Amino acid sequence: MSEQQLTPQQIEELEREWQRECFQNAQKHLAEKGIIPSTVFDNESRFLAPLCAIWKMKAQNGKNYWVITGRLPTDHMEASAAKTAREAIKYFSYRWQLKADDILATSKHDETQVKFANLLVNSAHGIYEIADREQLWANEAS
Repeated sequence: MSEQQLTPQQIEELEREWQRECFQNAQKHLAEKGIIPSTVFDNESRFLAPLCAIWKMKAQNGKNYWVITGRLPTDHMEASAAKTAREAIKYFSYRWQLKADDILATSKHDETQVKFANLLVNSAHGIYEIADREQLWANEAS
């Protein structure tokens, strides 16, 4: 079924389903790192379906985290590193580029690692472009 054939209600349902899936991925990612989320700050989280979602979550350990999910590597950081979702996206972009540089410097002959480094670079560029688009962030409090 092409998008032209979808009703607004169907599109909305697909976006809600995508958001639920991203939320589950964010929770799973944190749990795999030993971090148990307890609260989501909906008003500070951002959803740019179907590309990425950035969640601000409070964990049972009392710390707040930013978690990025979607069509890119799932990752997290302490919320103290970025005040807003937009700043968090820029931080992830920068961190992924550094990680890719490290991988390429140390794993030149490991094809899997080189592919992962390229994925990080492409994802970093893509999310930086998202963070750089003013119209997407017009309603974000600074």
